[in-house]
Amino acid sequence: MFLCPSGVDAQQTPAAASNSNASPSPTPSVFSPQTLAELKQLQQAALNSGYAYKQVAHLADNIGPRLSGSAQAAKAVEYVASELKAIGCEVQLERAMVPQWVRGEETAALIQFPGQAENTTQKIVLCALGGSVATPPQGIEADVIAVRSFDELKSLPRGKVAGKIVLFNYPFDKQMAAEGRGNEAYGEAVVYRSDGPSAAARQGAVACLIRSVGGADYRLPHTGQTNYADDAPKIPVGAVTAEDADLIVDLVRQGPVKMKLVLAPQTLPNVESANVIGDIRGSEHPEQMIIVSGHLDSWDLGTGAIDDGAGVAVSMEAANLIQKLHLKPKRTIRVIAWMNEENGSAGSKQYAKDHEKENHFAAMETDGGAGHPLGLNIKGKPELKKMLAPVAAILQESGAGMLNLVEHCGADIEPLEKAGVPSFSPIQDSRFYFNYHHTAADTLDKIVPKELAENSAVVAVVAYALANMEQPLPH
Repeated sequence: MFLCPSGVDAQQTPAAASNSNASPSPTPSVFSPQTLAELKQLQQAALNSGYAYKQVAHLADNIGPRLSGSAQAAKAVEYVASELKAIGCEVQLERAMVPQWVRGEETAALIQFPGQAENTTQKIVLCALGGSVATPPQGIEADVIAVRSFDELKSLPRGKVAGKIVLFNYPFDKQMAAEGRGNEAYGEAVVYRSDGPSAAARQGAVACLIRSVGGADYRLPHTGQTNYADDAPKIPVGAVTAEDADLIVDLVRQGPVKMKLVLAPQTLPNVESANVIGDIRGSEHPEQMIIVSGHLDSWDLGTGAIDDGAGVAVSMEAANLIQKLHLKPKRTIRVIAWMNEENGSAGSKQYAKDHEKENHFAAMETDGGAGHPLGLNIKGKPELKKMLAPVAAILQESGAGMLNLVEHCGADIEPLEKAGVPSFSPIQDSRFYFNYHHTAADTLDKIVPKELAENSAVVAVVAYALANMEQPLPH
């Protein structure tokens, strides 16, 4: 279990103790006037700083895609560690063994279909999903069947599925994303990426394709991790673009469609990598930790700017500004650049094991891109909203004053969430994030420097507010 500071007594909160005599107020203040003034100072500094953008630019452009186990991931670990040392953090690399999956050749073509001109094929644009097994070297030639859902697949007799390539054509809800509910739209569609291959394999399919999970136009395939269940054979799996899914569905309605599919990824032995940890030690309660984090690994199609170079960069910026302004957090602020969030979460699982006896006061993760922040997601007791109201009032100056109770704040801080540690993440504009997420278009140009700075302001202000609260958080 992670120790929560819910047992903090009055002796550990000097302001609470002194207020009980001096102030007629029935409840001691959560933030001192000095802390509130420092939060405003921090916010202004963040909004006017280019440090976070410089960091994400280096990760995306100079280092590039950072899939776990790659040379670029190793280089990124070195780089972030040296940058955190340069701003005065106590830095450690904490070892984690990570999977090493390497993309190979990936091609697909329709070789028989209704209305076909003689001696022609139709190219299908696709990518292998993370963790996919390979086809035989010569590829697979098989008929394609298209279904919209797991239920539709289950309703088919096994004979209709056996020996075929199954396409799950579940469309990402663009309307839902346009309304600012991109994460919900993603959640509905992504189950086909994770669970589709095993569902198809159980009914004898020889390969599985999914319609890309996201709002991308321009024929962009979208990768991401798949999960093979223990009770089904492992079959090759790829994501086709939304346009190619529509094409296949249209042709399948007209008659038999045969595809040639070649996927040549490899799963190599696990390799050693690391989480990068940089601490600014607390002046009064150094044993109480505030985690501020993003994940350093990225998928290999793009350069991992929005997912999640941005999250690492704004976390680094929080530490940078606290040091630059010579602020003194009372609790320890711990910046973590997690390794292997995308395809295994080995870094966060290792951290959970290594640090389970430590006193985690709060945890924050930024992993939703770099769109304009609207406020703060909170996974914790409802009274946290009231306690953080003065912080929300400051954040509202850059339009980020919403406080929203949620069930989940981040994949890497999930073990902490489960242990009851109050957890936080910026509420970010998600309308366009899933157009680029996990695609070749996740590149630096998708980041608006002003919006990245606004995210830095939210992260820095919240981290410092948590570090200097005069009261413990309810657990």
